Amino acid sequence: MKANCLFGCYVLTVEEILGLANNFFKLFKGDLVIATKENNFTRVNDEIRVSEVRLIGADGEQVGVVETSKAMEIADEVELDLVEIAPDAKPPVCRIVDYGKFRYDKEKKAKEARKRQKNVQMKGIRIAGANISDHDLEYRVSHIREFIEKGNRVKVSVRFRGRQMAYQEKGREVLGNLIKKIEDIAVVDQEPRMEGREMSLILRPA
Repeated sequence: MKANCLFGCYVLTVEEILGLANNFFKLFKGDLVIATKENNFTRVNDEIRVSEVRLIGADGEQVGVVETSKAMEIADEVELDLVEIAPDAKPPVCRIVDYGKFRYDKEKKAKEARKRQKNVQMKGIRIAGANISDHDLEYRVSHIREFIEKGNRVKVSVRFRGRQMAYQEKGREVLGNLIKKIEDIAVVDQEPRMEGREMSLILRPA
C-alpha cells in the first residue's frame, strides 16, 4: 500500500523496501563474484601492463629481465602468447607459450591433483606392544603393503601398556625393522614419535 506524507514526500511500503534491498544484495554479490574472478585471472599479452618482466622462452630457456614490449615482440615472432605465470615475483615472471594449451594443461593438472587428494586415504595399523612376534609383524607388513600399493598413506602405531612405557626404544626398534621390510615400496613421511602411550610413524608410497 502506497501513501504520501503531509509534506508531499513519497513513503515506501515494506514490500518495496524489501525489493530494493534484495536488488542491492544481488548487485553487491555480483561485484564479489567479479572481484574473485579478477583475482584468479591469468594475464596474457596486452593485459600484462608492467614495464618489464623476467622472461622464459618458448623452449624453456631463461631469457632474463626484458621490457614487456620486447617480450611481446618475441612472442609475436613465434606466433605464441606472452603469459604471466608468477605475478607476485619482482619483476613478474612470464613465459612464451600457446595460451590455449597452457590453460588446458593447467586445468588438467588441477583436476588430477583433486582426484589424487580425494582417493588417497590414511590407513591405520596398530601393534599391541613392543614384544610382537615375527609372525605377527609379517602379518601387519602384508597389510601395509596392500595399503601402500593402492596409493594410500599408512600410520603405524606401537601401543605401550602399563610398564611397557619403559620399553620405548624396543618399540622404535620394531618400527625400524618394519621400515626395512617395506622400503622397496614405501618411504617414511613422518619419523617415529610419541603420542601419549603410542609411538607412531607415517608411511607413504615411494
